[in-house]
Amino acid sequence: MTENLTIYLGLDVGKTNHHATALTTSGKKIWDKPLPQSEPTIRELLTKLSTQGTVLLVVDQPKTIGALPVAIAQDMGIAVSYLPGLTMRRVADLYPGEAKTDARDAFIIAETARTMPHTLHAITVADETTAELSMLCGFDDDLAANATAVSNRLRGFLTQIHPHLERVLGPRMTHPAVLGLLKKYPSPAELRSAGRTKVRNLLKKKAPRLAIKLTNEIFQTLEEQTVVVAGTNGAAQIIASLAAQLELILAQRSQAEKQILALVEAHPLSAVICSMPGMGVRTSARILTEVVGKDFKDASHLASYAGIAPVDRKSGTSIRGSHASRRGNKALKRVLFLSAFASIKGDPSSRLYYDRKRGEGKRHNQAVMALARKRVNVLFAMLRDGCFYECRGPVGA
Repeated sequence: MTENLTIYLGLDVGKTNHHATALTTSGKKIWDKPLPQSEPTIRELLTKLSTQGTVLLVVDQPKTIGALPVAIAQDMGIAVSYLPGLTMRRVADLYPGEAKTDARDAFIIAETARTMPHTLHAITVADETTAELSMLCGFDDDLAANATAVSNRLRGFLTQIHPHLERVLGPRMTHPAVLGLLKKYPSPAELRSAGRTKVRNLLKKKAPRLAIKLTNEIFQTLEEQTVVVAGTNGAAQIIASLAAQLELILAQRSQAEKQILALVEAHPLSAVICSMPGMGVRTSARILTEVVGKDFKDASHLASYAGIAPVDRKSGTSIRGSHASRRGNKALKRVLFLSAFASIKGDPSSRLYYDRKRGEGKRHNQAVMALARKRVNVLFAMLRDGCFYECRGPVGA
């Protein structure tokens, strides 16, 4: 990627203006000015620098506010790389001064690309399907976080006014039947007033098998608390509103999942990824957006990028061993861990490897992480060769 390059253009991206610093291979600064977030001005600068040599554009954020300059450079055939923010901040400590300015950051980005090219991550041209998947996965992550926050608030209000009722409804808070119930009868008094029959009939619409059992549990808990906590009426109004809000968020997640599923099925590598035990729709989508299209030399490189490769610690005779990395792509690390955990039940080879690690004295999370690392070797080979998963005995045996 860095061969035959003569100009390193570091771009500290911003919402309305970037700052661009260009260095030659000898370290001479040939450009150091603010750059408006505008296609004509960005294209003009890249054209000008391209007449002086082979340019590498390096950004500190390839998405959101950094997406436009990346797209323009790729459209012009100019190589683009990404310098992770954490790496940049560590490198910045090597330079004198404590100032935090756009000009300084742009210079550090360009200088790091020139002197330490191994710290860069290549950015390839994303196809339309992968780009859409990336946006939808990000939107789904936001919805999931919102759903968790609203659900926790709901449980908090129920705990405040009626702890017994929260213990029954809380674990089922995202169930459509429970949300429909809280929208119509958000307080203990309204539930009592409605009576068993109305409550059971309402629950039956969306939970026919659960309705009778849940109704009995609800009215049993209502009998356990006779006192009315101050503020119950106000809390009831909020509970009804939050239940409607959570219902909408979950409906949006369901719609997003359908769109993600359609895009995953349309991708030529989806069948390859889904053939591996533990890989579902959202997991496959993350693999497509975070792995496919990126330049990984081998499986170890991919494992390091995901943050699941063990890190050795050695210092004299007192500190020896290895520990899990705290760096890497958090989203990718999470899906690889969860898919490895899911594979334990459905894949005999994964189960044997997990049991072996547990027998060695590793805790559950350590054993699953070790399994995830072994599965990366298989996944890398599958994506490289376009072949389907085959169970050939214990993983790593």
